[in-house]
Amino acid sequence: MQENPTVLTIAGSDSGGGAGIQADLKTISMLGGFGASVITALTAQNTMAVTGIHPVPADFVGQQLAAVLSDLTVRAAKTGMLFSSEIIQMVASRLARRDFPLVVDPVCVAQSGARLLEESAVKDMVRHLFPITDLLTPNIPEAELFTGLVLKTPGDICEAAERLLALGPKAVLIKGGHMDSPASTDWYATPGQKPLPLMQGRVDTRNVHGTGCTLSAAIAASLGKGHDMLASVRKAQQYLQAALRASYSVGAGGGSPNHAVPLLREQARLATLDELAETGRVLSLLPRFAKLIPEVRSNLVLALPYAMSAMDIAGFAGRITCTRRGEVILAGGPEFGASSHMARVLLAARKSNSRLCCALNIACNDSVLVAVRRAGLVCASFDRGDEPTDGLGHEGGTMDWGTQAALDASPDPHAVDAVVDGGGTGKEAMIRILATAPNELIGKVRRVLDLL
Repeated sequence: MQENPTVLTIAGSDSGGGAGIQADLKTISMLGGFGASVITALTAQNTMAVTGIHPVPADFVGQQLAAVLSDLTVRAAKTGMLFSSEIIQMVASRLARRDFPLVVDPVCVAQSGARLLEESAVKDMVRHLFPITDLLTPNIPEAELFTGLVLKTPGDICEAAERLLALGPKAVLIKGGHMDSPASTDWYATPGQKPLPLMQGRVDTRNVHGTGCTLSAAIAASLGKGHDMLASVRKAQQYLQAALRASYSVGAGGGSPNHAVPLLREQARLATLDELAETGRVLSLLPRFAKLIPEVRSNLVLALPYAMSAMDIAGFAGRITCTRRGEVILAGGPEFGASSHMARVLLAARKSNSRLCCALNIACNDSVLVAVRRAGLVCASFDRGDEPTDGLGHEGGTMDWGTQAALDASPDPHAVDAVVDGGGTGKEAMIRILATAPNELIGKVRRVLDLL
């Protein structure tokens, strides 16, 4: 597979830059592909509304496709806004004998409510495009349109997936963003298999313009790099989740995901390591800090902006330990992925408070607990005996469950400064201090030491 595979997007242009061809090309580039495009329509739109649509003649759409396919080695493609029956039939005829995977995002209506597919074209999309599709990615309203069902429950989703698969696509991903639920669940279905729920936490943002375009383009980019379909869907979900967390408003209406999030995280890597090293140095010089180091040693972790996995969180490779004379030793330098346990703690805590970026584990005994509480730190706790059976037996499982359980039980998760883990058989009791910035964490530790 070529290092930067060519990925083709066939879609409409969004003058506001948040969806369509613009979102697709940004996504493909950020995920390591070379984006080629066939434009099916020009739109006049911004963050508030679509004020005009100028479809490209179907013959010229065909010319664009012929130009790309006759010269570039396309590894994957996606479609978005196709608008008319004539364009759909042209695209389908040109792609029927392709040798690369095709993702079809059956765009019908914009976020603003404007129709992006003529009513007369719905049947032609089903008849001509669905049978040659490798993955169909409708949202809830689109799935309802193509199946005639009203989707309210997981059972409804399963029935809709079965009906959609019967129309010809090899796989279907019904996107659950429109469902009224605490989490956003996309349902992945293939013939003969029960639909697989792929759950993601909801991101509190109004900048959701172009999310469908971004997701389908990200799937196509991963397919172009040789990943299988399910792996490509999961990778695309992770990318979109991070892009939504990094989104910001660019106009008076709802903006779009921040497609440059991989670049932002990469740019922050060196600065994060430097900041972690300095924070560790400051902690190691605090008088009596050795008294807070547990038997299993401490670790301090710091997250990249918009961290999504343990590899986005840096810690000390050899943890933080001390001598019998109380000398603190930072064993090993800062590295990403150096502390799976503390990274899981921070990732779980960030589900309740996305502003959290660092964490430190310290000893838990009566004197330290008294000092923590007298220092004004808000504590939440969990009991390992309450852990569900399915949370046991895998590395770091208790960290995920326990941290989340403690925060969920707190009346104000955003106010929690420390999570108390009472320990268990063969497990040392621990306090894990959380903070939104390294200097805030140092301040919390200072207050505890002053009262110890």
